[in-house]
Amino acid sequence: MVRQILASVLLTFSVFAQDGPPPIGKVDTLPVSAIKPGMKAVAWTVFEGSEPESVPIEIIGLWKNAWGPKQDIIIGKMGGRAARTNVAGGMSGSPVYVDGKMIGAVALRLSIFSPDAICGITPIDLMLEINDFDQSKPASAKPVALNLPSNFIPHQAVSSAPLMTPIETPLTLSGFHEETFRQFSPYFEQMGIKAVMGGGGGTSYDTKPAPDWKNSLRPGQAVAGVLVSGDMSVTGLGTVTYNDGHRVLAFGHPFFNLGPVEMPMSKGEILMVLSSQFQPNKFGNATEIVGALKQDRHSGIMGILGEQAANVPVTVKVRTFSDGTNILKEKDLRFNIFVHQKWTPFLMMMTLFNSIQGMNDFAEDSTYRLSASIDVDGQSPLSLTTMEAPSDTPIPAPMVLAGWWAEKFNRLYGNAVGIPKLKKVDLTVDLLPERRSSAIDSLWISSAEAQPGDELTVKAFLRPYRGERIERTITMKLPAGLPKGDYRVLVSDAGTLNRLQSAAGMMSKYLDVPQTVSLIQQERSNHKLYFSLVHPRPTLYLEDKALPNLPASVMNVLQSQKTTGRPLLSSGETATEQIALNFDQVITGSAFVKVTVK
Repeated sequence: MVRQILASVLLTFSVFAQDGPPPIGKVDTLPVSAIKPGMKAVAWTVFEGSEPESVPIEIIGLWKNAWGPKQDIIIGKMGGRAARTNVAGGMSGSPVYVDGKMIGAVALRLSIFSPDAICGITPIDLMLEINDFDQSKPASAKPVALNLPSNFIPHQAVSSAPLMTPIETPLTLSGFHEETFRQFSPYFEQMGIKAVMGGGGGTSYDTKPAPDWKNSLRPGQAVAGVLVSGDMSVTGLGTVTYNDGHRVLAFGHPFFNLGPVEMPMSKGEILMVLSSQFQPNKFGNATEIVGALKQDRHSGIMGILGEQAANVPVTVKVRTFSDGTNILKEKDLRFNIFVHQKWTPFLMMMTLFNSIQGMNDFAEDSTYRLSASIDVDGQSPLSLTTMEAPSDTPIPAPMVLAGWWAEKFNRLYGNAVGIPKLKKVDLTVDLLPERRSSAIDSLWISSAEAQPGDELTVKAFLRPYRGERIERTITMKLPAGLPKGDYRVLVSDAGTLNRLQSAAGMMSKYLDVPQTVSLIQQERSNHKLYFSLVHPRPTLYLEDKALPNLPASVMNVLQSQKTTGRPLLSSGETATEQIALNFDQVITGSAFVKVTVK
């Protein structure tokens, strides 16, 4: 016992030979080849507040090729306060020194339920390699859209094997309701990210670096990657490893392993470290933005102080109605979203879902009415409207609405040419009482035979979720010069008319930003009733264009050009929209009657 106490005292004394936390600036490094078992090292990390504290580490040895081919990991045993807290989430990146020379960053821990604070240290040489990578993002890169699969199964959170695994990066969700956290946290777990509920360190709408950015993020201090900021925030917390006054290295393992990124980088403050052999974690807040993360690589992240990352400013207005016209109350939200082809759609989905959660006005049969404007650089503003009413499916209406919203951004960021620049997004969601939906029941016309130029009286009948059958009457004028033959009068929902053109867009591998915007803008809204005259001539769909009423000869020529690699989608008929009636409810279904033009 006396020998153990003496060894602990000697270890503590040796690590305090370094006076005070490490400063900003270049440091001497010690190569992996010089690491020997039994060496006394010191790490620096924050336990409370913003000032790092020293943690003694005894070097156990090198684990050869543990991080990959010719990528060794230094194994150490942490003492001091870390012996009680264990190797906690958020310690990733804590710099480690031997005799004042940096050897690497605390980045891994030994499985779970370990009574000893055994850590893995990423050698500093591996982290310095990040600086060698090109910082530019390939403009022609093919984005990959992010979706939550229907058969989604979270990864196994508990592993019984004694493996050295990357320390979980605590992803703090502030301003989010419990239901949002429950619905979306499994995705973060699948990415190897531990999502935790937290409070914000202050609402910040400004994404410009704070005035004191030059003196920020000393080695050992907390650093955060910011995915969402404002009235809601999503931040990933870790520790600064190295700061040369311009570039910052941190984590010692990947954040999301995205490669080149443009993500706001902020300072952080630590509230406490939860001690646990199962899931030790730092709890903290992101504070002022001081730069931009540029690289998210295998052996760490790299950011540049003073730079501003691009973001998407979003405003959301949520209004509660007592009926169709009277507003009971409003809620206004502002936040900024990280720009990335995979993450922006997902974050748009999560923030919209969260914006309409946690309201006392919520009821199971509430209907949601959405209107939005998306300002795409170089394009006319993209206007969107839709409604979502509860259905018999187990998926709640707010989640369906959020999925519809995310799908638009999946398409914008999933185009094959370039990543769009979204200047701002304005969104209004109205919460309406009752389940507002109607299904098209039947259709009636005044005459089954007509002449070109005649007017037909058309009646559509709809069945609402509850209540009496709805009747709508319109006058449809047949075009003058309409060829003789059989036609159909069609009454339908938006989906019936959108289906083929949307499919043609999804089939194309050549859509650019303007074409994608055009396709989305052409979509009909699901709260309207559409009356169309269907001609017995084919329509050809090519990317964002519809070529209606094509003669057979022209159709044959166009179809023969499929060798160009641009997919063509055709329909045997052409539906010419005549009238669209606004409804304050979701319309589904279709019906038609035949009319003969003589």
